Amino acid sequence: MTAAPAPPGALGTAPEPIVLQAYLDALDAWVRGRRTELDELDAAALAANRGDEVASDMALALSLWKAVSDRWQLMWATWDGGRVGVTERTRITTLVWGRLDGTSGAPAVSLPEACRLSDALAAQLRARLSLMPGADAAAARVKDLRAQLERVRDQVGLEPAVARDAAAERLAALLQRLADVADRAQRGADVGGLLGPLEADASTFERDLIVGNARRREARDRLETARELHRGLTARAEALRTLADTCVRTVEPAPRYAVPDVAALGPIPNTPEALAPYVQRLERVGAAITLAEQEYGGALAERAQLLDLLDAYVSKARALGLADRPDLADSERQAREVLAREPAPMAVCRQLVGTYQTWLSQLDHSKESA
Repeated sequence: MTAAPAPPGALGTAPEPIVLQAYLDALDAWVRGRRTELDELDAAALAANRGDEVASDMALALSLWKAVSDRWQLMWATWDGGRVGVTERTRITTLVWGRLDGTSGAPAVSLPEACRLSDALAAQLRARLSLMPGADAAAARVKDLRAQLERVRDQVGLEPAVARDAAAERLAALLQRLADVADRAQRGADVGGLLGPLEADASTFERDLIVGNARRREARDRLETARELHRGLTARAEALRTLADTCVRTVEPAPRYAVPDVAALGPIPNTPEALAPYVQRLERVGAAITLAEQEYGGALAERAQLLDLLDAYVSKARALGLADRPDLADSERQAREVLAREPAPMAVCRQLVGTYQTWLSQLDHSKESA
């Protein structure tokens, strides 16, 4: 069995290139070896007519392998043959500890967690298919189980308080079974029949802990996302009220959109079942706020654009020496007076700016003809 390499550094760190090189090479070997191992396990299951029995575990194992392989490709591309600075090395550790893409069917866990979960699944599959070596390898299997249960101990420490005692009891039972098996092996007994079920139970427990921790983390992230969305929409709604008041006061006709009341949705739920529909309602509120922002902002922008357009025409008239002509001067004065009204009648404003442009074109043409 191929053991996953230890990660090279914590999130946000920039390990030395030689450390990253060793890790990437080891991870490449792990990816290749695990694929070979899974192919052998799949062939053994089909040969024994036990494909249906291990289909779900095999599908999960392949999904994990694919997710790790894809992430390794990104890390290898970032490595770029060793042409890396601090930014690239930090990015690699971010790829190591960031969550894998769950679209392939694998749980949203970090790369080290996915590797450990894959190791556990592979061990479980080998045990179920009786592909582990015979009695001569019992000591090595016991050693591997001890290492696995130490990993499980670390995962148990991540369990919430309400579930930690039950997980600790389950771990204690596994440790006791392992101690009994080790004692029997030391006395020369054949423990092959005991090791297989113990390995399967330990691997299942480790997998459940990793997946459970990932799901809790996802739930916390979804709750935090909902809170951030709620805060953002509340702030946008307040700003929209100000924008709407300004627009109604400044232009006529002004859009008439109700400002959504985010507080009317009620408090943010903290259960996954209630959180999903609540986030959907928040997103609908966000869409309504976006539409209102665009309409109110567009109405105000049109008035500003008409002012800019009038200024441009006046600048052109001055350049031509026509700005002081009575027709143009009166037209400019009237346009500015109407644009300065609150609210400004936009249809009249458009017409007056257009009138100024027409006068300017007419006088410019007359000047050229003269």
